[in-house]
Amino acid sequence: MFNSLSEKLESAFKHLKGQARINELNVANTLKDIRKALLDADVNFKIAKEFTDSIKEKAIGEKVINAISPGQLMTKIVQDELTQLMGAEAAMLDLSKSPTIILVAGLQGSGKTTFSGKLATYLKAQKKSPLLVAADIYRPAAMDQLTVLAEQIGVDIFVERENKDAVSIAQNAIIYAKANNKNVIIIDTAGRLAVDEMMMNEVANIKNAIQPQEILFVVDAMTGQDAVNTAKAFNDRLDFTGVVLTKLDGDTRGGAALSIKYTVNKPIKFMSSGEKMETLDIFYPERMAQRILGMGDITSLVEKAQANYDEAEAKKLEKKIRKNQFDFEDFLSQIQQIKKMGNLKDLMGMIPGMGKSLKDIDIKDDAFKGVEAIIQSMTKIERRNPDLLNPSRKQRIAKGAGKDIGEINAFMKQFDQMKQMMKQMSGQMPGGPMGGKMPGLRR
Repeated sequence: MFNSLSEKLESAFKHLKGQARINELNVANTLKDIRKALLDADVNFKIAKEFTDSIKEKAIGEKVINAISPGQLMTKIVQDELTQLMGAEAAMLDLSKSPTIILVAGLQGSGKTTFSGKLATYLKAQKKSPLLVAADIYRPAAMDQLTVLAEQIGVDIFVERENKDAVSIAQNAIIYAKANNKNVIIIDTAGRLAVDEMMMNEVANIKNAIQPQEILFVVDAMTGQDAVNTAKAFNDRLDFTGVVLTKLDGDTRGGAALSIKYTVNKPIKFMSSGEKMETLDIFYPERMAQRILGMGDITSLVEKAQANYDEAEAKKLEKKIRKNQFDFEDFLSQIQQIKKMGNLKDLMGMIPGMGKSLKDIDIKDDAFKGVEAIIQSMTKIERRNPDLLNPSRKQRIAKGAGKDIGEINAFMKQFDQMKQMMKQMSGQMPGGPMGGKMPGLRR
């Protein structure tokens, strides 16, 4: 996420390396590179200039405080300014009214339909009862896609395939929602390849007819400044309540994230990456600023882990680790939990310092596929009793997983090493065997 921008900003701070204090000369060189980095990220020139002017005003004359170097001080100033530029505080959905009506708008291909499914998943986890509404009357595939997503995540959907009036569909959906105790209505509207009058009139008519509490503009984060211009056109007609940035796992330059709030004065409420329904996150400007500056985002990583945390299972697993009984079924279960948290490379990028290390490494979502194939080629008895795996069993497993015997042996060796390490970590915790606990596991 924003790898190119992060690298260029890091390079800009090198002008301050070894300096005793910030002065006009070294700050000028730094700001020149910061402005260039922003322009390369497709940030509007006016925004980039105002941004660097604000940094200069705060940086000139700042003395080094305690052990903070000029580079660290400038990084903190830039972080604060990036946070302000992207909205300062997280903006939450207004769910005070029941049913809450959420209108989803944007260009075709921006990820509206997928986002609608993700939003329903997110709200379902918040103990809400969402209803998805297929109001794209032009693309039958959009209705089909939303229907598939609704079935996949286990929520209701309202579809009227023969109805060619989007306003009528939205109104009928509200009647259905009230009759069936649905407290959030998510309306997926039609998109076009470009902003046009027909599109704007239709979505404006839907808005006027149903008076939604939230109007979310979905924007492809890879489109840079074009996304900002589109957002302005939509906001002029709809006065939307928030922005959703999608496709943040792609080759994102960062221009949209850094420019939209400034341009339309509306908050970014959500960010999304990948196709998995669980990969939707609240947009926290401060956390995003940290990630852009290569500081990681441990807070979000912990929150993702907690969302997939099962206390009963964790206690059970902790006991097995202490008794050195961790088996392949436990390992497979842990892999499934990690996969639920989202894109693996994105998760690792949340660890401070890891973003730069990962920039040239391609970590695919199916990174665990080989390991899963090996474990799933075992019988249940073998999964629960790793010591049973003799040469003949390994040969059968290798054949079933499409691996050679060397790969099976290497995996077994790595599993044993991991098992021993986990046992040692358990015993070395404060209290040790007498009542300590594994990091991240609660009692």
